[in-house]
Amino acid sequence: MRESGGKKVSTGTHKGNRVLRTILVQAAHALARTKTYLAAQFRRIAARRGKKRAAVAVAHSILTLAYYLISRQETYKDLGVDYFDKKRPESVKKLLIKRLEKLGYQVTVEPPPVAI
Repeated sequence: MRESGGKKVSTGTHKGNRVLRTILVQAAHALARTKTYLAAQFRRIAARRGKKRAAVAVAHSILTLAYYLISRQETYKDLGVDYFDKKRPESVKKLLIKRLEKLGYQVTVEPPPVAI
C-alpha cells in the first residue's frame, strides 16, 4: 500500500493461481497485437502506465469477462477497436489537434458541410 492525497492506494496484485495469472497475462500480450476492444484498452493503459501493468489490467478484464460470460451463458460480442474514440469524440479531436500543432501545423477546425 502507498498513500497519495490521504488515500491508501493498492500497489500490487492479490495472491492467486500463478499458472492462471501467467496464461492470462500471455493472452493479454497476444491480444495487444489484434484489432479488438481489449487491444485498444491495452494501448490506452500502456501509454499511461507501461506495457507490463497494461497486460495485468487486460488480464483482469479477460478474467472478469470470462466469469460474466460463463455465469450468464452468453456469447462474447466485441465492442470494437474504436469504442473509446466513439465514447469521447471531443477528447479525440483535442488530442489529434494538439499532436498536429506539436508537429508544427496550424490547425483550424470547421464543422462538416450539411448535405441537403
